[in-house]
Amino acid sequence: MDAILSQARTFFLEGVAHYQAGRFAEAEARFAAALSLAPGRPSVLTNLGAARLKLGRAEEALADLEQALASEPDNAEALGHAGTALAELGRKTAALAMFDRALAGQSEAPAIWLLRGSVLKELGRADEAAESFRTSLAQGGDAELNAFYLAGLAAAPAPEAAPHGYVEALFDGYAQEFDQHLVEALKYDAPRRLLEPLAKQGRHFHDAVDLGCGTGLCGRWLWPLADRMTGVDLSRNMLERARTHGWYDALVQGDVLAYLKHRELPHDGVVAADVFVYVGALDGVFGELERLMLPGGLFCFSLEESAQAEVELRASLRYAHSEGYVRRLADAHGFRVTRIERHPVREDQGVPIPGLFCWLERVA
Repeated sequence: MDAILSQARTFFLEGVAHYQAGRFAEAEARFAAALSLAPGRPSVLTNLGAARLKLGRAEEALADLEQALASEPDNAEALGHAGTALAELGRKTAALAMFDRALAGQSEAPAIWLLRGSVLKELGRADEAAESFRTSLAQGGDAELNAFYLAGLAAAPAPEAAPHGYVEALFDGYAQEFDQHLVEALKYDAPRRLLEPLAKQGRHFHDAVDLGCGTGLCGRWLWPLADRMTGVDLSRNMLERARTHGWYDALVQGDVLAYLKHRELPHDGVVAADVFVYVGALDGVFGELERLMLPGGLFCFSLEESAQAEVELRASLRYAHSEGYVRRLADAHGFRVTRIERHPVREDQGVPIPGLFCWLERVA
């Protein structure tokens, strides 16, 4: 029995190491192995649930975490992860109750105050959400994330871009149902709108990049038009889904601006569908593409349209941009606007969100 428990502990510690290194599939396998040798251990169940959350499997994660809480009802870590799972499953009120349970036993928990604030925001309780974010900040919570959430409530200045951790976590948790939800529920059609006209024109690229490629919705349309194609995305889970299609010659995990800054060889085709909603200030992107793209290269992208300002951060925590902003940046960085069209980029609770679809050509 001692040998079995010792092996379970070894598996558990290996799982923790994998989790901390961001190897969530390996972490899940080790935690599951530990649980098979020592069933019902709350610490193992909590960590197994956390790993499955990172893998975008909220329902399985919740089952593990509820089992852990059956043994340890006041386990703040399990309560926090369970609240996150409930939020990802759309059960916002239940998630809030779970976060409140966690804070009742451990009020100094900045990460949980932040999670609680995000759920309150989704529930339309803006003042309470702002207070939750401020409490998280006061307790030493993630300054960048809390400031971003407060900016979305118009309670702080908007940063130039969404925090990487926010975007990565958002899409890691969204990867499994991303395609179906985006296309069927939100009526998302940006890849076709951007790339179908290029196919009809007989456009062809030597080296194309799909910025913010996600699961590869643009890849389906871009692949027949390119000799070589690279996909770039912050979310590991999204990239794993994209890899299954076989459309991309290379997939890179990282921020789109950082990718462009480190790129030396030119791209003659650059696509960014529904990406700049998480990148407010686009000066850096345009500057790098001015350096990278040869004359005749094509840059096409979609935006949510702002009628209020060149760039604005909305309550949805998505940035919107004006046509004037696009034209100003194009003029400043050696691009010619060949076409701008207005179409909805998606729907939000059944309401179409006005968008800009832009095609820019690099000029000498």
